[in-house]
Amino acid sequence: MKKLLQTVSILGILTLAAACGNGAPSAEAAEGYHINMTVLPGPSALGSLGLMRDAAEGNTQNSYSIQILGTPEEVVPMIVQGTVDIAAVPTNMASVLHNNPNVDVTVLGISTMGVLHIVDTTGEIATIADLEGRTVYFSGLGAAPEFVFNYILRQNGLEPNVDVILQPEAEHPQIAVLMAVGQAEIALLPEPFATTVTMQNENAVHALDLTEEWNRVQPNYGLVMTSIIVRSEFLAENPDAVNIFMAEYAQSVQFVNGNVEAAAQLAVDFGVIPSANIAAAAIPRSNQVFITGAQMRIYLEGYLGVLYAELPASVGGAMPNETFYFIP
Repeated sequence: MKKLLQTVSILGILTLAAACGNGAPSAEAAEGYHINMTVLPGPSALGSLGLMRDAAEGNTQNSYSIQILGTPEEVVPMIVQGTVDIAAVPTNMASVLHNNPNVDVTVLGISTMGVLHIVDTTGEIATIADLEGRTVYFSGLGAAPEFVFNYILRQNGLEPNVDVILQPEAEHPQIAVLMAVGQAEIALLPEPFATTVTMQNENAVHALDLTEEWNRVQPNYGLVMTSIIVRSEFLAENPDAVNIFMAEYAQSVQFVNGNVEAAAQLAVDFGVIPSANIAAAAIPRSNQVFITGAQMRIYLEGYLGVLYAELPASVGGAMPNETFYFIP
């Protein structure tokens, strides 16, 4: 995927009554703070669209510089160097960063639940059991989507690469091409790539929503794909700024979920998704949320526990301790 970089930076001067978080903001907070934030193209950026719009129009209390990066790995040096304050990252990466002795981050909330789908061109896949004996193409060998899929398969009595063959490819668009020419029949794809394939290939359908499949086998906690992290130093020095951000981000998510067509156009305007039609179809399947506090911790501990059991290195070698979680 080509690196995509866009910055939205504007001073917001409107005061939001709901932004006080743990109490009324100080006089300094009333003037607003500047926050450097990064997101990734696709689902992790969707919840920020309202915030991007409001910041560009001067309708936020904090001011924001929001960069859309090409890969999660680009976030790491920015966190280390302190050039980014808040970031939306894959949830397991948040744990990896927390376990890195050279990095100190805290998770503020869950921003995206499951975005993974099984896309099928055969018309024969209606349940996980129907995948037995099939080959499923996917991108991201050794990453969270593979571990999630493996877990779901095993919970349904199927062994990965024995009962179901997993065929890795370099990138999601490459899988779309293979499906279009008939070389791949079934694929594990995140949004918006799953929707892109179904809109471009009349034989392709969303056969299985892995969020629903996850909930069937693990009803106690959700499939938490993306989380919002903050540099712990920034949080300690600027608690009012973080409280304001959390309120403004929550409003942004509410806007995106309640105004899909408008959000879809913003996705195009800000370079998050190239097509408004694809964005409008993908947003409802992208499960944009902002889950914080005790519920966040329950979900994260459960999800990260699954990944840890699959491969400890996927969460940084150890489950994160209590300092990982921001509990107001």
